[in-house]
Amino acid sequence: MPTTMEVVHPGPIATFQDLGRHGVMGLGIPVSGALDERSHRLANRLVGNPETHPTVEATLGGLAVRFSGPVVVAVTGADVDVFVGDRQEAINCVLRVPRGTTLRLGAPRSGLRSYVAVSGLFSLPTLFDSSSTDLLSGLGPEPLQAGDRIDLRRPDPGAVNPAAISFAPVSVPTSHVICLVHPGPRRDWLTQSAWETLVSQEFCVSPRSNRIGVRLEGPTLERRRHEELRSEGLITGAIQVPGDGRPVVFMHDHPTTGGYPVIGLVRAEDLHLMGQLAPGDTVAFRPA
Repeated sequence: MPTTMEVVHPGPIATFQDLGRHGVMGLGIPVSGALDERSHRLANRLVGNPETHPTVEATLGGLAVRFSGPVVVAVTGADVDVFVGDRQEAINCVLRVPRGTTLRLGAPRSGLRSYVAVSGLFSLPTLFDSSSTDLLSGLGPEPLQAGDRIDLRRPDPGAVNPAAISFAPVSVPTSHVICLVHPGPRRDWLTQSAWETLVSQEFCVSPRSNRIGVRLEGPTLERRRHEELRSEGLITGAIQVPGDGRPVVFMHDHPTTGGYPVIGLVRAEDLHLMGQLAPGDTVAFRPA
């Protein structure tokens, strides 16, 4: 019989994420996928999986799962306490979980999202070569619920032996980050002072942020043109400015089109930093 992962408690929200759906935005389907792609990739590498395999993305900790057989697991991302049964373990390292033992995550001290990889492959449905959950469209597996049971296929024979890598010295997320930005296609719809404010001031992450977008509070960005803008295509990292002047950084579950001007674009290499920002954390942008 296959080993099964049973969800004891999902925490505030936990979903399956991989590297997303690519090449189908023309059909109105966002890329989706892990918001902190670096942590997702690292978790898979630690347990010997291909980086394309799904991981569990747990937001604000609290996840508890139990396995029907012995497994090799890694937890990366947010700075959380990890417990294997009653034993406290560390993040960013290889963990061996005995049969029937519960793996549990505490609340993050910093960062927002944890990534749990298990050696092998979760038996999940795929759509456009991805098993990612898209919270905006509802595509992909449903968010995890208590009592869910997911089968695990055996690790690929050619996968890296997880014992070859025991831990990774990775810095944990911080409550303040600096991201580089490129000018957006509608920067001219906002004043020059709006751009100067964007790349010189500090913004605070709103509690209304989610996988669709990181909403920012703080200085407002002034429009120069006030007429209606026809809906245009959006990409991950686009900084859109709604009518209230408070910027929104679109993340992986964003809509594929939008009707507000895009003043800038967060550099792709910095998106993992945005993906770990919790409500109340701060971000500063600088020109790329």
